Amino acid sequence: MTALPSGYRIEQVDASADAVLRNLYEFYLHDMAEWFLFDTTEEGSYQHQTETIWQLGDRVYLLYFDKIPVGFALVGSADEYLNRSGVHDMHDFFVARRHRRLGVGRAFASHLFNAHPGEWLVRVFQGNRPAVPFWRAAISRYAGGPLQEEVRTVTDRPWSYFTFGSTDMATG
Repeated sequence: MTALPSGYRIEQVDASADAVLRNLYEFYLHDMAEWFLFDTTEEGSYQHQTETIWQLGDRVYLLYFDKIPVGFALVGSADEYLNRSGVHDMHDFFVARRHRRLGVGRAFASHLFNAHPGEWLVRVFQGNRPAVPFWRAAISRYAGGPLQEEVRTVTDRPWSYFTFGSTDMATG
């Protein structure tokens, strides 16, 4: 298991952390706008509505450096993507730019895989060129075994679908 670097911690949160999640989504959407070509509102905000996240029951995790939130992840069901139940999906995953390339993202992902043992799906838009090799390496290193990557076209865009299994490394 990849340990978080010193000073970082992960916390599973509920809707009381909605303001922090919404603020971090601004940075995430700023990054994603490069590939999905969407713009801000007239007020200069992406204004991502997070209410549905809480309604759908996704598990929300925040990544902190000391007391400062620097990332988030949403873990939900992959049912709609794989047409079978019981598979976890990394709905969204974000680490602020200053904290990238330090091993933090890989450790964050490993923590989530361990927290939710079983089958996993990680979907990555292939146009997001930094994300594809990140996920390929992070999953391969984590799984240490079979990793399947399938390219699927979703709304005329190519996506890598990574599937693999995880176990709780803390218990087995």
